[in-house]
Amino acid sequence: MSHDRSNLSHPEARRRLLLGALALSPLAAVPLLGGCTTTPPLSPIPPTESTQPAAAALLAESAAAHGLSAWRRVRDLSFSCRGEWRTLVDRLQPELVDARFRVSSEERLMPAEGLIAQIHTGPGGHKHVLRRQGRGERDTGSVEVAYNSLNTRDAALLQASALAADSSRLGLLGPLALVDGAHTLRLAGLEQVGEHACERLMVRLSPGLGLSPVDQLVLCIDRRTRLMRRVRFTIDGLASARGTLLELDTRDFQNIHGIEWPTRFHERMRRPVPHLPVRDWQLTGLDINRGMKAEDLGGGRFSGAARGAARALPGAATPTT
Repeated sequence: MSHDRSNLSHPEARRRLLLGALALSPLAAVPLLGGCTTTPPLSPIPPTESTQPAAAALLAESAAAHGLSAWRRVRDLSFSCRGEWRTLVDRLQPELVDARFRVSSEERLMPAEGLIAQIHTGPGGHKHVLRRQGRGERDTGSVEVAYNSLNTRDAALLQASALAADSSRLGLLGPLALVDGAHTLRLAGLEQVGEHACERLMVRLSPGLGLSPVDQLVLCIDRRTRLMRRVRFTIDGLASARGTLLELDTRDFQNIHGIEWPTRFHERMRRPVPHLPVRDWQLTGLDINRGMKAEDLGGGRFSGAARGAARALPGAATPTT
């Protein structure tokens, strides 16, 4: 019998084939480390729902615990990360993983301007991302991407890069990234994250992450400290990833400049392949208020006050608390 292999050359066809193989793999039966497998991973908030006052209060309490008053004084933020992608993930979402470039990164945020800039480094060289966030509910913003100083117009790569930039911001800032948005918030019971008993806060994010008009989030807020221990989120801003649900655990918080920063992260998939490890990464450097200007972040490189690596984090190689 002959087989037509032409369909398997299409990325989506290869992805479906791999998903089918993974569904039969022992990976699909691995329990979620530190999680509760009996709770639904996400129940979307419909657009007709309104915010619960108790949910808004929980977000405000968590933002305060993370250092909201100090965050209000941050004009620019520089940080660096280094991570390791797990096996198989790059075959499921090659544009999002971008494994030849996304190994280590230097990242810059200007919160008031809604700017995120990243320089990723890997075996393929350098990737520069300039992400401008939207200013309203219907504005998903824009993104510019250059590989080794050559701009790309590839739609999937642009979508994935905008999504990765917004996801990085969400993982590092947690509730600080959400407290000023007009999002819909609902409470959704309890969840255990390792040794931490947490309250679940559902968020309908509009605009969503990256270039998506809407995404759904779950924040797991520590009942004792009010720190965000986990965030679960859809990634509908990348066409090939619609329906995917990711989960990020945050730990080893350090208080720097009056803000609680998570320094270790573990990311896994919840859909379409349950409990598939995605990435382990850590915060390696951080400093604030260099005096950057928007023009320091563009042109395929960092210039002016944006130049130079983020200040090395004390104990970056060894977990603290």
